Amino acid sequence: MRTLPSRRSALAGSLAALLLAGTARGETRPRQRVILDNDFSGDPDGLFQLAHHLLSPSVEIPFIVGSHIHVHDFLDGSTTQADNAVERVQALMATLPGTRRPDVIAGRNSAPEPGTAPEATPAARRIVAEAMRDDTKLPLFYCAGAGLTELAQALRLEPRISDRLTLAWIGGMEYRDLLSGVPERHDREYNLTIDLAAAQTVFNDARVPIWQVPRNVYRQMIVSDAELKTRLKPTGALGDFLLAQVSRVKSLLPTLGETYILGDSPLVTLTALQTPFEPDSASSAYVERPTPRLDADGRYQNNPSGRPMRVYTTIDTRLTFDDMFAKFAAASA
Repeated sequence: MRTLPSRRSALAGSLAALLLAGTARGETRPRQRVILDNDFSGDPDGLFQLAHHLLSPSVEIPFIVGSHIHVHDFLDGSTTQADNAVERVQALMATLPGTRRPDVIAGRNSAPEPGTAPEATPAARRIVAEAMRDDTKLPLFYCAGAGLTELAQALRLEPRISDRLTLAWIGGMEYRDLLSGVPERHDREYNLTIDLAAAQTVFNDARVPIWQVPRNVYRQMIVSDAELKTRLKPTGALGDFLLAQVSRVKSLLPTLGETYILGDSPLVTLTALQTPFEPDSASSAYVERPTPRLDADGRYQNNPSGRPMRVYTTIDTRLTFDDMFAKFAAASA
């Protein structure tokens, strides 16, 4: 339904008054709630995204979920990946004294067997409880930078939460018609394969709105080693911690060259860095289309009757990285 011009003007005027009032007090008020779910013991791009979110006052973070990756993954070959993710989050937050410290919950340490009944894990129960809150009007985003195990469990336990949150997901294969000159890939995308059955639950069976950043788009989030060192070295304990995480991966894979992909950072762009008026991720391009079904290989099957979803085609890297490094510098001042 379109907003009538007079109504739109009134809303804009009210929002402007609120923004000016907050600015006069030196405050930025939360405009969204974001649940953060990532494989923090795996690829350190999630730790950059986490620190950036923690330093972004426009979002309220009810809690953080530490999730698993692949069994025997070279980045964490243990059987306690979710527990290790929680420890990594706590270590990061220790470098940010005075910054808010949301609860951190371990998800499952591995994906459940496909077809098994949903389990009311602590993380799944907390997701349901947050989505079903009726004491706040702040919209809820579920920001996932890895697999979708815990969200899928929560959706199966309580399907009504589909109508009460939006999933922003870093994951999934490319869409052939949206490649824009990028060569097509045929291998399955990493985050998708962490728990394919969970992704199928979210895409095929649930109603939850999806804002997807597929592989060819999150790979746009490239920074050079030289930039990372130059921008992070002056930021003290936080910068030292993040550089150490990247160095660990580089030591395991010395053929990675002189760049790194901070592929989870769009989760901040799409939530904390929305426009001031008529809030949206206006500087990042997307197309809206019916949500496809995922087949047994994780490939998209046309589903013309699927609910509308967003597929992002570009992310505003300037806004994302300039804001991130500026906030890291301010936190160390």
